[in-house]
Parts: sequence; C-alpha cells; structure tokens
Amino acid sequence: MASSLSAFLNWRPNTPFYYGWLVLGLAGAGAFVATAVAGVVLGGVQSYILEDTGWPRTSIGLAASCGVWMSGVCAPFAGRLADRYGPRWLMPVGVVVLGLSMIAIGGVNAAWQFLIAAIIGRSISQPFLIGVVPRTMAVNFFNRRRNIALALTGVYRPISGALIIQAFSVITLLADWRAVFRLLGVFSLLLAVPMLVIMRRRPEDIGLLPDGARAPPATAPGRSDASRETAARPASEVSWTSKEAMRSKAFWMVSMVAFLNVTGSSGLGFSLVPYLHEFAGLTIPQAAGVLSVSTFLALSSLVWGQVAGKLTPRWCIVGAMAVSALATLALLQVHSLAAAYAFGIFWGLFHSALEVLLYMVLADYFGRNSYGAIAGAMRPFEAGGLGLGQIVGPLVYDITGSYTILIIFSSAVQAIAMCLMLLARRPERRRLAAETA
Repeated sequence: MASSLSAFLNWRPNTPFYYGWLVLGLAGAGAFVATAVAGVVLGGVQSYILEDTGWPRTSIGLAASCGVWMSGVCAPFAGRLADRYGPRWLMPVGVVVLGLSMIAIGGVNAAWQFLIAAIIGRSISQPFLIGVVPRTMAVNFFNRRRNIALALTGVYRPISGALIIQAFSVITLLADWRAVFRLLGVFSLLLAVPMLVIMRRRPEDIGLLPDGARAPPATAPGRSDASRETAARPASEVSWTSKEAMRSKAFWMVSMVAFLNVTGSSGLGFSLVPYLHEFAGLTIPQAAGVLSVSTFLALSSLVWGQVAGKLTPRWCIVGAMAVSALATLALLQVHSLAAAYAFGIFWGLFHSALEVLLYMVLADYFGRNSYGAIAGAMRPFEAGGLGLGQIVGPLVYDITGSYTILIIFSSAVQAIAMCLMLLARRPERRRLAAETA
C-alpha cells in the first residue's frame, strides 16, 4: 500500500515541452475558479444578485472587502509555505475550500450567509490559487522567461473575470446566479486531483532546471541539486532573504505603491458597472460588456512582460500609472456606449498590467529563493487597498448619490503611487547597513 502511494505521488506525465508550462497552465484553471469570488466578478454581477435578493448594495461590497482583507492575513503564511512546500499541497487545499464555499453561496438565503461563504472562499483561494503561491511557482520554474511567466499568472484572473461575468449574463437568463456558483463549485472540487498529480515545488525536484535548461557539462554524477541550481543561475541574479528584503526601503516603497494603486483602481473597477448603468445610460449587459472588455485586455500583460525586459518593470509601472490616472479622469465625460468602450480599452491596456508588473519588480529586486515570503509580505498592503477600494465606492454612493468623488479620488491616488514608484529604485545589499542604521 505504501509503495503504491509512493509511486502515485512520484509519477508525473512526460511532456514534449518544458514541464514548467504544464504547471503554469494548470495554475490558470485554479485562477479561473478562484476569480468567481474575486472583487472584479462580484462587482460585475452584483446587479443580478441585488435585483434577485433585495439585499443592501453595501452587502456585496462588504463581502468582497472582508474576503480580500482576510486573504491579506493569510498571504504571508501562504508565502512561507510556498517557499517550503510549493503548490502541490497548497493548491488542492485551495480548490477544495473554494469549491465548498461556492456551493454554499449557491444555496444562501440571507446576506450574512453570503458574507461568510464568500469570505472563506476568498481568503484561501486568493493566496493559494491567484496570488503568492502560483507566482512563487512561476519564479521558481522560470528564470530567463520569468517576466512572461509572471505575466501569464497576472492575466489569468482578469481574463477569467471577463469570461465569468459573461457566463453570469447568459446563465442567469436560463436559470439564476446561484446556478453559476454551483457549477463553478463542482468544477473547483474536480481540479484537486490533477493538481495533486501534476504540481511540483521546483524544477530541480523532478531533475530539471529553470526554463528547461540543460545541466552544465562539468556537472559530476554525484553533484547535488543545490550545486546544479547554483550553476544554472545567471551570475547577475542575487537572491535576498525575506529579512534582508524587508530591511530595505525599496520593499516598503513598492508595498506602498501596491496599496495606493489597488485602493484607487479597485474602488473604480468594483463600481464601474453601476456607474455606467446609472450615470452613463448603459444597460446592465452593456456595462458588464465594457468591464469584460477592459478585464480581457489584461492580455496586454504579456506585451508588458516583454517591454519590462527592456525598460525594466519600474519604468513600465510609471508609464502605465500615468495613462491610467488620466483615463480614470476621462470617465467623467463618458455618456455613450462608444465612449464607455474607449475608456474600457485604454484602462484595460494600461491599468491591468500594474499588479503583475509590481510582482516582477519583487523578482527583479530580490530574486527567487525567498520570493514566496517576500511576495506574501507585500500582499497585506495590496489586500488592504483592494478591500478599502471595494467598500469606498458603495459608501460614497450611499452618502452622496454620485460616483464623482470616487473617480477623482481614484485618479489622484494613482498619480501619487506613480510618484512613489519613481523613488523606489533597485536596492543594493552593500548599502543595507547604512540604510537601516
């Protein structure tokens, strides 16, 4: 029995391509189901839920905010576990908890029940299936193609959000919004088996090297995995420990950029569909279509990954934030479907890449050995901003009856984040002592 279990756990499929692409692709399936309880989807489908239930508008915003705040609490622990154990054990746990939570959402009868189920699903699924765990896996499996691999993990959620929002629009015409959550919950549970079989911590664990590189010819048969890993790593790459990274000013400045950027953008994104419906005169399906196009354009992250290799992720963030802040202000002049789509395209092309670019900065500045712990330490800032932004929109509307203040606030916060990013230069280890003295 023990030998059979060992054989099952050690077996992996042989692929005609680098194994890292397989684990990266499977991570996309996990991100797809996890996006169902993310703020972008809850914001995009809240009108369907509220029209059916009659719950207060802030109930959905509170569920999204509390869920993402709890994910920020879990992320530092998930990051350290990802460095130690990898995604093989963490991601199956994530899809099982998420699947049960979404099945529960499909059967709720009160706002407080929705709140509890959504918070549990979000708090575990975000770090395990969308954020720190798959990004740590990407950094471990790729070196030369690291920016592209991170860009792929970044596009999974917005692309999934665009697809799920449209699925809600179609399925609610045939059944209701509860059926969508039930279907996604079952699919999530089914993902646990392939994730347990296929996922691995690092390529070295299965006799490979990052990017599928070959071991140097001088490698002796008895040479350790650690020696082969060191030999394959470019001389320019230096991996920091999490303690070293968190003693640098650069880490805290990048974390503040993440907080400000997400605070401004999430408030706008969460309230975009209601704003376009109530103040720009679009129907709910039209407004949802604009949000879907905007999130779908997260595919531009793949292009940003290439550009970041030439201009550095830091300068890409500065440029993207400048355009995003201007596009946000332009939303005040949107009064037609064509103008709404023009906004969605610009905002999607430039804003959607910012999150993944920030995680590229962490890999660029601090290396891969403690990437999970470092990325997990930044996630509470991101989660704090995301949760704050998702509750600000509904509160501003309830108090003022308008989204104008929210739009101006969002643009200003993104501009401040851009200025901070200009100051967040690459740290150098030899300056740490003077920097923290």
